[in-house]
Amino acid sequence: MTESGLGQTPPMHPSDLYELIDGAPDVAGYVRLRTESGLSPKTEEQARGAIAGSWSFRHVRDETGQTVAMGRIVGDGSWYFLIADMATLPEHQGQGLGGKILDALLEDIRRLAPEGAYVTLTADPPGRRLYESRGFSDVAPDRTGMHLLLDTPPIDDGVGQP
Repeated sequence: MTESGLGQTPPMHPSDLYELIDGAPDVAGYVRLRTESGLSPKTEEQARGAIAGSWSFRHVRDETGQTVAMGRIVGDGSWYFLIADMATLPEHQGQGLGGKILDALLEDIRRLAPEGAYVTLTADPPGRRLYESRGFSDVAPDRTGMHLLLDTPPIDDGVGQP
């Protein structure tokens, strides 16, 4: 059993061993995991910002040291928290890694945030069962979930201007 308490999960192969890490993966691991797990691709610049702006982060490495799963919290540290970037490489899905990550993230909120924390997330259909098993519920019909994707123009640094 590792210090994190994850230890050996029900293995896909008898030699599989996973380690839950308190903290973010490196930038390359973050970018690769998002892309290979089916989340929208992000640049290294976006990855650096996501890692720096996280309230809590966990990732899982396999026996080779490769990052195979991750999840993080974005929040104000007081009452509002967003679970984000829950991702597991396809060949490691079904091993309970997402549940271990989510449990550790929720435990951080329980341990460090004042009472009354509001935790939210946007779930892709495959993750719905995991989130519901941890007490999450659909906000509809009482509320409407929305999003806005901004297309940000390049910064005009004045170079080449008269």
